[in-house]
Amino acid sequence: MLAPLSWLKDYVDIDVTPKELEEKLFSCGFEVEELIEVGKDVSGVVVGLVETCEPIPDTHLSLCQVNAGEHGTFQICCGADNVHAGGKFPLALVGATVYATAKDHVTIEGVMTIKKGKLRGYESFGMLCSGTELGLNEDLYPGAGYNGLLVLPEDARVGADVKPILGMDDWIFDIAITANRPDCQSIYGIAREVAAVLGKECKEPALDFTETDVKKDFHVTVSAKDLCPRYIAHYVHDVEIKESPAWMRRRLALVGIGGISNIVDITNYVLKELGQPMHAFDYSYLEGDEINVRRADDGEKITTLDEKEFELNNSNLVICDGKKPVALAGIMGGLNSEIQDTTKEVMFEAAKFARDNIRKSSRALGQSSDSSAMYAKGVYEYTTVMAMKRALHLVEELGCGKVSSTHIEVSTGNSIEPKEMKVSVERVNGVLGIEVPDADIVRILTALNFAPVINGDELTLQIPAYREDMDSYPDVAEEVIRMYGYEHVIPTFMPTAKVTLGGLNLKQKTELKIKRALCAAGAYEGIHYSFFSPSDLDLLRLPEDAKERHAIRLINPINIDLSLMRTTLAPQMIHAMARNQKKAILEGRIFELGNVFIPKDLPLTEYPDEREALCVGLFGENESFYTLKGFAETVADSLNIAFTYEAAENTFLHPYQTAEIFCEGEKVGYLGKVSYEIMDELDMRVPAYVMEIDLASLKKWYGKEQIFTPLPKFAEEKRDFAFVVDKAITCAQIENGIKEACDYVTDVTLFDVYEGIQLGPDKKSMAFSVVFTPADEEFTTERVEGFVKKILKNLEKTLDIRLRA
Repeated sequence: MLAPLSWLKDYVDIDVTPKELEEKLFSCGFEVEELIEVGKDVSGVVVGLVETCEPIPDTHLSLCQVNAGEHGTFQICCGADNVHAGGKFPLALVGATVYATAKDHVTIEGVMTIKKGKLRGYESFGMLCSGTELGLNEDLYPGAGYNGLLVLPEDARVGADVKPILGMDDWIFDIAITANRPDCQSIYGIAREVAAVLGKECKEPALDFTETDVKKDFHVTVSAKDLCPRYIAHYVHDVEIKESPAWMRRRLALVGIGGISNIVDITNYVLKELGQPMHAFDYSYLEGDEINVRRADDGEKITTLDEKEFELNNSNLVICDGKKPVALAGIMGGLNSEIQDTTKEVMFEAAKFARDNIRKSSRALGQSSDSSAMYAKGVYEYTTVMAMKRALHLVEELGCGKVSSTHIEVSTGNSIEPKEMKVSVERVNGVLGIEVPDADIVRILTALNFAPVINGDELTLQIPAYREDMDSYPDVAEEVIRMYGYEHVIPTFMPTAKVTLGGLNLKQKTELKIKRALCAAGAYEGIHYSFFSPSDLDLLRLPEDAKERHAIRLINPINIDLSLMRTTLAPQMIHAMARNQKKAILEGRIFELGNVFIPKDLPLTEYPDEREALCVGLFGENESFYTLKGFAETVADSLNIAFTYEAAENTFLHPYQTAEIFCEGEKVGYLGKVSYEIMDELDMRVPAYVMEIDLASLKKWYGKEQIFTPLPKFAEEKRDFAFVVDKAITCAQIENGIKEACDYVTDVTLFDVYEGIQLGPDKKSMAFSVVFTPADEEFTTERVEGFVKKILKNLEKTLDIRLRA
């Protein structure tokens, strides 16, 4: 939330520096995310009086002698069409900094330092400035929008710094408001906190106004009182639509709102000042002299002020006149009742709407506004009443209409008076772990408008209606300590506390081991949301009955792209590889350890199975199916287990570069190349590969000890074999057959594959190197030949494989 220092000073006598106030706000629980100096980039600009102004022949330039008071008189070449002798304009001295503009003199392109220059042979010692060059617009200062010099007041002292004159010496606090303090999402709400922390009085905004005798036979009905517990309408007549005064436009501009017209600006002003969204209807467009707050009918339509049409349903709340919807409650007014230049009568609206209904409607319709954001956080009925009075006061102050006596208020009877709360002082101090003196408790809670009274151990408070977060003694303890100061809290152990030896459990240690192994292999860890989109499952070409489609759907998702709890990590990894390629990153290795959520039944009747999974994505011209398989082996090695692989098919992977991963006969994952169709759909420029392993199924092997095997005492023997086999036989089948036939085989390596017409159409040749490692004695040639015969016999028997002639 943006809070200008100059606006806060309307309510509190602030006698500390902006930096000191930032620290004090932080100390009482309000983080200032940024302290913005309004005129930070502008320096060395003073009031200049043009004493003489002569045109330079054959140019659009004028040669001026500009008096800068105590800084001296300078010759300036100026091309502005409104420069003239006797005028006072901002003068940037040599060494000053101002904003550099593009050729259109409107677009800011950065900050520049003024230097001595020469134009058409004439020296120039500075620059006369426009409003844009000082970072101003028409709302921040009248005349700043003109494409020429900014005209300064006639009474401006020559040579004075222009910042105080132009309001550029202001500061803006960008404050993070926590969810439990919606009463502080306004200038006045922050001012109350500033007054408390500084020990000052907080002035109340002017709420007085004079009513005329004009009476309208107008009716308000609230059909959905559960969604609108209080609705206030007030009629204003003899309205004159015009521009708001400069002070109001400037304040709105400082908090990011542009001026529109006086009536509309009043509603925006009250929104920012008090935190109460308001709306102004052109009364002439309200049919039937009535307002009805009701749920929308299914299929009912409305066009909002931004000219978007929405089809509504019964969960949406609308403001209707006698015939039609005229506003989407709490979100935006309707185009059919907007304030126009011809408006003469206005019906002001201030209401409290249920925050959850506004939040859900805004999200479901994809329509948001400052009002909906405010309602979603929470608006109090106390503020609703106060805001209407403030708006009517401003109508009278600005002279833009006459306030009638037509005032309609419908409520469910909720009180806006303070409610009494009694708590134990001992229990408050018990929460804090320290003894706060009674005098300090009374001082702090008085400053927060709680009217405290202590009688023995009993503390009686009067809780204002805008502090609905105050419920019991822990809330009181929080209020006391944030103002008293956390530095008073003395760190102590709890009476039953014990010192324990911390550390990682087996699961954490194993996952860390896997991560380190993958990082050592050149991969970077990625983290994605635990949600994905239904379109992600379509991207994978999964059939309708695929187990991945059996996903948990969120009741109230942020958007459709995050509406399902993920059942696989692959879609997000594939999208990550595609995003990198779109940003011209054409090689990379990424892995993610995260949970997938497998429901036992839908709709949910019990918690889903949250299973840990690992996903690895590789992309680049130098990557291949085998580099990805190497990552699988890296995972296996880190767990001291062995994987085996079998050819497989997968809807989103290449048909001939896909395999399933097994551990001791149990399927634990898959790996393969992303299909060309998906690569084309996502505009991938280089090949991409993805692997997913179900870590939950590997838990039984977590912590498996690695058994030390000493180096052999005797020389190893190596033999090469070339087999003629059917094309359907895999390398893994042959490797397993070789190892099964001889216990002394320690390594089997495929080093050649050949296909040719001399072998036949259904045959291929595969060449392997086999290493035999002795245990207790040296191998003889005869013994190794015996191993070879056993291997050949086993392969012939099980796979019908023979040596190549």
